[in-house]
Amino acid sequence: MRTVIKDRPVHGGLLSVAVAGSLLLGATGCGGGGDEDGSPDDYKVVTATQLCGGDAVSTEAAKALEVITGSSRFEASGEEYSIEQAATTFADTFMDPHSRRGDVCRIYTPRGTSDFELRIRWWREDGAPSTDEPPASKFTVLKMGEDTVTAADKAYLQFACESDELTGSSTPAHIMIGVERGDEAAPPKDDVKALKDAYATVAHSVSLAMAKELGCANDGGLPAKPVLDPA
Repeated sequence: MRTVIKDRPVHGGLLSVAVAGSLLLGATGCGGGGDEDGSPDDYKVVTATQLCGGDAVSTEAAKALEVITGSSRFEASGEEYSIEQAATTFADTFMDPHSRRGDVCRIYTPRGTSDFELRIRWWREDGAPSTDEPPASKFTVLKMGEDTVTAADKAYLQFACESDELTGSSTPAHIMIGVERGDEAAPPKDDVKALKDAYATVAHSVSLAMAKELGCANDGGLPAKPVLDPA
């Protein structure tokens, strides 16, 4: 049954994971000393396609990030924030019952602009979702993967992965990617459709990159381009 914890669709035994994940706080991933304006010595501003290791954000997702954040430039991601690292962590902890979620990336608008944080995370689900109960009214269900829902401030996409990289189980892994706004500010009400499509586009891009990095058969059943039609 699909249930909602703080507007996030949660399946099976993920309640404790979702609660724990909601407590995670990100840092910018830039370090070192600083210059006179307080920026670290290695501070960089990059385009969207260079974020999260350079493989997570497609051209479509880059445009979507501009819709979401109002910016086409972002703080460079820290080395720990990449699809490669996220996939490695997922594969290494695949059979660990206590490791059910992790970071993929954090995205920040540059210093001197309006503050905006986007959190991208993965969750390991117990199985394919059941759709007996619809999600909260703010979400639209889309025709992608095993389960995709999107709202004006977040989106979640779940897909199944069969891969030689995931040893120890005879059944596919079920992976959910979440893209969430990092603050509690209400999104503009007049841009709801555009924002829903944008969040879903970013979730698709990251999910597809994760599926490819893990070597999932048939790219986890994900389409090459985001499908934004309601289910």
